[in-house]
Amino acid sequence: MSTIRRAARDAADAAARITLSQFRTGLSVDTKGDAFDPVTQADRQAEHAMRQVLSDAFPNDAILGEEHAARAGTSGRTWVLDPIDGTRGFISGTPTWGTLIGLRDGDRIAYGLIDQPFTGERFEGWAGGATWTRGADVRPLRTRGTTGLGEATILSTFPEVGTPSERAAFERLAGACRLTRYGLDCYGYALVALGCVDLVVEAGLHPYDVAGPIGVVEGAGGIVTAWDGGPALDGGRVVAAANAEIHAAALAYLAG
Repeated sequence: MSTIRRAARDAADAAARITLSQFRTGLSVDTKGDAFDPVTQADRQAEHAMRQVLSDAFPNDAILGEEHAARAGTSGRTWVLDPIDGTRGFISGTPTWGTLIGLRDGDRIAYGLIDQPFTGERFEGWAGGATWTRGADVRPLRTRGTTGLGEATILSTFPEVGTPSERAAFERLAGACRLTRYGLDCYGYALVALGCVDLVVEAGLHPYDVAGPIGVVEGAGGIVTAWDGGPALDGGRVVAAANAEIHAAALAYLAG
């Protein structure tokens, strides 16, 4: 794990040098497809830099990223990368975007990282542990023990939350919670691990959106699944919960 963590940190550092140099600079924005789905040169360049670091450290591992073609491997492990999760926030100047790194080993995430270089925060998780780091300050991460939805804080990136039926399910759940907040992208999952909020619920995600957050949240004691309680490794409809009790309560509302 020490070798894995060192390589992941080096990859995050390589991405940060690029993203920070272009953050809040008025850089040009392209879009993927007909609908507005922004991507910038910072996204592409940062992922390229991350791939170089990880390929040098683990040449037999596969790599799956958002911005470049997948690379096959022979080790059975896959690095899952999102250089800027929250590009809409990035181009808007908000510090809620982040760089995501997850190491998938078969049907589990062995390691996850959420990096927010503008605030200097790095969240890491692995089996049985998780840490928050900013500069020389390192602290263990632990999710909180809220058990009742009436005391819970729930987050989602977009109010629309996928299809109309998915949005209706989310609104049922959010209506039972004490506080709902939007627009935090991957930082919302970091806040679950930090013990500040209880739930993140989203839909329409890709594997690179969730691999890193799964490692961080689960390492801190939380649970990340699909809305039906199954695995969330491939994205789709995802719920991240601080503990088993609040997770079960959330699934009951999402199932209708």
